[in-house]
Amino acid sequence: MQPIPLASILPADLEPTACKLHCAVYNGTTYPIDVLANDPAEWQRWNSWRGDKNDFNRQLIFSLAQDRHDASLWLFGGVWEVSARRPDPRTYSYDVIARDDLMGPFIRRLYVRMHLAGRQRRRTMESCLDEMAVSSILEEEFVGDPFPGHDRINHSLGELQVIVQQQRPDWRIALEHMKGVYVIHDQTTGARYVGSAYGDTGIWQRWSAYAATLHGHNVGLQELLREKGEQFFRENMKFALLEFWSVRTDDNHVLERESYWKEVLHARTLGHNKN
Repeated sequence: MQPIPLASILPADLEPTACKLHCAVYNGTTYPIDVLANDPAEWQRWNSWRGDKNDFNRQLIFSLAQDRHDASLWLFGGVWEVSARRPDPRTYSYDVIARDDLMGPFIRRLYVRMHLAGRQRRRTMESCLDEMAVSSILEEEFVGDPFPGHDRINHSLGELQVIVQQQRPDWRIALEHMKGVYVIHDQTTGARYVGSAYGDTGIWQRWSAYAATLHGHNVGLQELLREKGEQFFRENMKFALLEFWSVRTDDNHVLERESYWKEVLHARTLGHNKN
C-alpha cells in the first residue's frame, strides 16, 4: 500500500521552511512519549530546551516523540512558536507557545513514520519532509501503551510509575481485584525479588506502593535503593507476574506459591528477599 505523505495533510499556513523538527528521544531516564501523554507542562519544557547550539532558530517547532517500541515511529506533539530566545546553553532558553491552531486535533493522535539516520534530532523540516509519512491516526488521544495481558507484563518501575500516576483504567481494572505472585528483576545483576499480593490488597494496590516508595517497604529493596539510588531503580527494576488468581483465592495458596518461587528463583540466596 502506498504511504500517505505527511506533506499531504499539512495545513496551507504551515510552511515547512519556517519549522525546525524536534525529534525527541529517550534521554536515559524518561521516554518522551510518556511525557507527551502524561505531563503537558513537562512536554513544553522538553521543547524549550537548548543544547550547545541554537538549534531552534526558526519561528516554529514541529515536535515529535519517539515511540517506545519502534524507533521509526513518532507521535505528533504539536507545533510550538518560539516567542523568545536566550543564549544560555544546556537550559530552558526558549520561550515557546503552543500553536493549537496548527494541527491541534492531531496532537497525540497522529503517528508519523520516519527513519531518522544519524544523531541529529533537531533538523530543518523541509530536509526530512519527503521521508515523513502518515502511519496512523488514533481515534482517541494516546495515553500510554494498553494493558498487554497478565502474562505479558515486563515493565520497568519507571513505566509502572507513569501507569499508576495516570490511573490507567485498563491496567487498574485488570489488576485491582487479582491476587498474585510477582518477580522484580534487577536488569543489571539479574538478582530477583519475589513478592505477592493477597488479602484485601490486589496487585494494583501492591504495585502502586512500589510506584510511590520505589521499594514497597521491603527490607532487601530498601538496602539496594540506598546503595544504587532512585534513577537506577526506575530504569533497572522490571516487574512481571509469575502467577495470578481471582480475589477469592485462599491466601495460604498465594503464600505457598510465593515461597515456591523464592526457592526456584534463588531469591533468598542470590536475590533481594530476606525471608
